[in-house]
Amino acid sequence: MTHTIDDTRAKRTVIVLVLAQAFLGAQMPMIFTIGGLAGQSLASNVCFATLPISLIVVGSMLAATPVSHIMQKYGRRVGFFIGAAGGAIGAAIGAYGLYQNSFPLFLLGSFFTGIYMSAQGFYRFAAADTASDSFRPKAISYVMAGGLASAVIGPQLVKVTSQSMVIPFLGTYLAVIAINVIGSALFLFINIPTPEAPDENAPKGRSRWELITTPRIAVAVICAMVSYALMNLVMTSTPLAVVGCGFDEGIAADVVTAHVLAMYIPSFFTGHLIARFGTEKIVATGLVILAGAGAIALQGVELENFFAALVLLGIGWNFGFIGATTMLAGAHEPSERGRMQGLNDLLVFGGVTMASLASGGLMNCSGGDAQTGWASVNLAMAPFLMLAGGALIWLLLRPQED
Repeated sequence: MTHTIDDTRAKRTVIVLVLAQAFLGAQMPMIFTIGGLAGQSLASNVCFATLPISLIVVGSMLAATPVSHIMQKYGRRVGFFIGAAGGAIGAAIGAYGLYQNSFPLFLLGSFFTGIYMSAQGFYRFAAADTASDSFRPKAISYVMAGGLASAVIGPQLVKVTSQSMVIPFLGTYLAVIAINVIGSALFLFINIPTPEAPDENAPKGRSRWELITTPRIAVAVICAMVSYALMNLVMTSTPLAVVGCGFDEGIAADVVTAHVLAMYIPSFFTGHLIARFGTEKIVATGLVILAGAGAIALQGVELENFFAALVLLGIGWNFGFIGATTMLAGAHEPSERGRMQGLNDLLVFGGVTMASLASGGLMNCSGGDAQTGWASVNLAMAPFLMLAGGALIWLLLRPQED
């Protein structure tokens, strides 16, 4: 008997997740805009300026597997509540760190913020849980499109709050606490069945090693890692580069806004493009666009270069990451969901961690000025784009297996 997936439930879930992506997700562009600048003001060595961003990603990486396990056992809703709690606690510790002028406390808050970032990463998988094969890429794409509102809300809140108190950026972190507390109410409307505990005699599914060595899964993970890590590498250094090249914090926030808009606006049609042309072509297009972003950034540090490079960076991330996510979502069984999705995000955010750690060093410690550091950041993209491109070509050329 064929079971028909009810896309009505999936569409209701997508609406909730779009709202969560829009409102709760606003905290990420807020923190990424000011995290490096706040770190620069607190750190004893400017080479550590982007360490707060790196600690967010480390927290996200380490939380990915346990959060995925919790969602597999207790349901998506519980995992999303834990994420919002992590975001609120992280912002509270970060605010206290700013008040005490303590860089270690600020870093601890950043680590807890990573729990929210990890949970937010599962919004895209949750959108696919109850969706049919035909609706799945669109569901993932629509949820990612919710970030469009966060791209506007987040940086604009930074403009209003960053200098609203005697201590710079303190008001921004207090606003993030409120966002998590209020936004968590959205998860009361999540309606995704908790996966049933498998029968003792039921197939156990593939091990993590068997999953990650499946060619299609391996390539999907590599492309997701490269797309996300390179986006983070460049975005983390962007506020430092913009301010370092003579522009003010408001301009830096505008560049980040343009970037985040470019990350999410394509989501309105990325799912349709995937359905029409296939995931491989869309991922390949994303990698080419990422290369174009680096090329434009290397042409100079005029304001138009920053805007054009960061817009292309956002579009390239969208195509590469959503395409890779769709590829992965269709390559494993429901019984393998918790195992594979946690492993995927562990690897993806492991790559992002390395990128964010490298970003500050490349930006502040690879040359004598901001322009040289910015060039180093963008040149570092090349080998990883070649890795992902090579993996994708290998997948396309190998014999098809059913």
